[in-house]
Amino acid sequence: MKRVKKFFGDFKKFISRGNVIDMAVGVIIGGAFSAIVTALANKIIMPLINLLLSLAGGDGLESARTILGEPVYNTPGLAESGINWASTIYIDWGAFITAIIDFILIAFVLFLILKIMMNAQGVLTKASKERPTKEERKVLKEQGVNMKDRKAVIAATAELREKNKPAPVEPSPTQEQLLAGILEELKKQNEAKEDVIVEPVKKTRKTTK
Repeated sequence: MKRVKKFFGDFKKFISRGNVIDMAVGVIIGGAFSAIVTALANKIIMPLINLLLSLAGGDGLESARTILGEPVYNTPGLAESGINWASTIYIDWGAFITAIIDFILIAFVLFLILKIMMNAQGVLTKASKERPTKEERKVLKEQGVNMKDRKAVIAATAELREKNKPAPVEPSPTQEQLLAGILEELKKQNEAKEDVIVEPVKKTRKTTK
């Protein structure tokens, strides 16, 4: 009984997670979005392409096929009966081109949606960063800033943060810089030792007159 309760408890925690719910919503919206793009490609864009091909003298993408070997007719030996495509081996270029168009459309629309979402997220993030915190709002009220004036609040908040901005901390030297400093110091010490030369004391003889 405890194992069953633990199992359902873990399952409840799993499905109540935000990322799982977001993933489920994304899958549902993605399926509906794919259906919309497929309908756009098959019902609107492809008929226009087939119309242009028919005006150029073709029969559209449906006829863009390459038969491998001998075709199989609906009535054996009678070409006028039409080709039995279910029994004929062929390359369907039209279906391949349609799949490419679907892919390009889906990728393009997804790119636009992600770009719009990222721009909107950037605007919201910037707006949230510009808003003053509770402590900053208290200071701004004490300074007499009109909290209903958004531009004034943003300008006063930026000025307050600039004033309270901590002094920049110098970055710590890297290992290469430390080694270079040690080598330079050793070089200076060696040069100082070479400059100190003890000259021998010359003995002078006393001359007698």
